[in-house]
Amino acid sequence: MSKKLSLPAQIFIALVLGIVVGLVCFFGGFASLTTNYLKPFGDIFVNLLKFIVVPVVLLSMIDGILSMNDMRKVGTVGIKTVLYFLVTTAIACVIGLVFANIFKSAGLFPILDPTGAEYEAKEFSGFMSTLVAIFPTNMWKSFTDANMLQVIVISLFFGGSILAAGEKAKLCRDFVSSAYAVIEKLMSFIIGLAPIGVFTYMAWVVATQGSEILVSLLLVIACAYLGYIVHAVLVYSVSAQIFVGMSPVKFFKGAFAAMIFAFTSTSSAATLPVSKECAAELGAEDDIAAFVLPLGSTINMDGTAIYQCVATVFLASCANINLTITQMIIVVVTATLASVGTAGVSGAGMIMLAMVLEALGIPVAYIGLIVAVDRIFDMGRTCLNVTGDIACSVCVTKWEGKKK
Repeated sequence: MSKKLSLPAQIFIALVLGIVVGLVCFFGGFASLTTNYLKPFGDIFVNLLKFIVVPVVLLSMIDGILSMNDMRKVGTVGIKTVLYFLVTTAIACVIGLVFANIFKSAGLFPILDPTGAEYEAKEFSGFMSTLVAIFPTNMWKSFTDANMLQVIVISLFFGGSILAAGEKAKLCRDFVSSAYAVIEKLMSFIIGLAPIGVFTYMAWVVATQGSEILVSLLLVIACAYLGYIVHAVLVYSVSAQIFVGMSPVKFFKGAFAAMIFAFTSTSSAATLPVSKECAAELGAEDDIAAFVLPLGSTINMDGTAIYQCVATVFLASCANINLTITQMIIVVVTATLASVGTAGVSGAGMIMLAMVLEALGIPVAYIGLIVAVDRIFDMGRTCLNVTGDIACSVCVTKWEGKKK
């Protein structure tokens, strides 16, 4: 009897087939075929993932808190997680700036004419307003809007309250455990459809996205992806090697399925079910992964940090502005703080980039030069963010002394 292909292998094959079909459709001049007949199946799959994201985050976080059985432990895990993400985001900014300046100095960045470039950034009301907004006024609205920061806060409150209630909350404990077991089964079924989603989305992206200006921005995209790869290897796999004793090959092999799915779906939240399976395979404890991964999918923006540093240097070149060391430090500080300040805000990547450009005096409208290929940037940065979430869950598990 032939052995069934593993999910990562199925996803990889789907990725390759999607690229091939996308190229055929692109060069054959019928890219609309992928938009009309393939992408809808990818949308259905992503809709199913979004459908289970809220119950997965809510129940997995509450179950994780109950498994820890100590709110002080929840606090220490939370602090270690946030510090890990802040440090790696700062490093990501430095990596992005280094590669961007190397490319610029070598004359590899194209100088595009900004005439006609338009972009209106979504308004960001400030860190304090975001802080207030993460505390929900209506629990059901938080669920229907899939506001992940609010869902996380709700999980913390309910998990802590069930612990505090002690024996009287036994029924609630049993309900959470039972409901989470059902959601896990549903999650396994939906994840099994991942190759279909990856194939259809990849074919659509290759056939349609950014085809008109892709060539002119190819080196800018290459610079960002070089930063993504270096960050993943030097920061994530090395941190797993140093703190956990896990080889880079084992780490990337274990995280592969989540990385590929994040790459095609461009959604850290939608990738959560796959990330959880990958983290478990790499040795992350369920209770810690259940806490770290949802939090990371919301506030970990290392990929976005690299992207905006590369984009900032490129757009500064288009505006004929040479960034000073002081301005580059401003980029690092602004990007690192903005990664937390814009957490959970729709279109956070563009909001962060707009904030950085405004801080440097570069017209925000210049974003219009690269917005057409933003999805191509987004695929890589989401993949990197998800990889960081998994690395963090593995490292925090080790730091908590729970690695078996």
